[in-house]
Amino acid sequence: MPYAHLDDGRLHYRTDGDRSKPCLLLSNSLGTDLGMWDAQAAALADDFYVVRYDTRGHGGSARGDGSPGIARLGLDALGLLDHLGITRTHFCGISMGGLTGQWLGVHAPQRVHKLVLANTAARIGNLDGWATRAALVRVEGMDAVADGAASRWFTAPFIAGQPAVVRHLVGRLREQDAEGYAACCDALARCDLREQVQGIASPTLVIAGRHDPVTTVADGEWLAGQVAGAQLAVLEASHLSNIEAPEEFTALLQRFLRT
Repeated sequence: MPYAHLDDGRLHYRTDGDRSKPCLLLSNSLGTDLGMWDAQAAALADDFYVVRYDTRGHGGSARGDGSPGIARLGLDALGLLDHLGITRTHFCGISMGGLTGQWLGVHAPQRVHKLVLANTAARIGNLDGWATRAALVRVEGMDAVADGAASRWFTAPFIAGQPAVVRHLVGRLREQDAEGYAACCDALARCDLREQVQGIASPTLVIAGRHDPVTTVADGEWLAGQVAGAQLAVLEASHLSNIEAPEEFTALLQRFLRT
């Protein structure tokens, strides 16, 4: 497996497509890994050099030292681009990955061409909620959050209609490193970009899920309203909209990135 070596560990990544094409960097949500982007990578690799990676503490990436903070997650993405010799990229992140994208849009605009922020918000949840979840997995392990994950990630019809997909993703969640997951919960607890996102200048698409209980349509509307010229699209899906509505999600990316 390919790795980018950072100052405090290594980042697992995968590439698809021809590196002479425009780069698209994909960033996963909390508790998932780069496999969540399989459908998008397969569909977009003809037109883009698709790079996806496991956020630190997830999948094959090291957790690193201490609790990362959103700046550290953003710097990891930049470190991966540097490792690959890529100066500028399109970026698509979902949930926690969307916060990483917001940080990049504010702090590294010269590295980001177009920005897609999916099922995310400038502030996700609250301090107490994330602290409680981090403490829970540190004591009880990943089963404590995996048991209820499906209802946070997907609508009831999708859970009933696609049981194999749901079992696979929940199974991957159970396999995640508990301390790596908890450390990212700590990062989310501290992350509040509401006073910064007006500084994003990259062309931006915000994608929301109509049935998302985690980052709501109202969160997406607020975020799109803060970024000059941002577009908003709402999919008939819950929190992991790229998996629940893969064709529609991918079509949004194709239209937005090609124009």
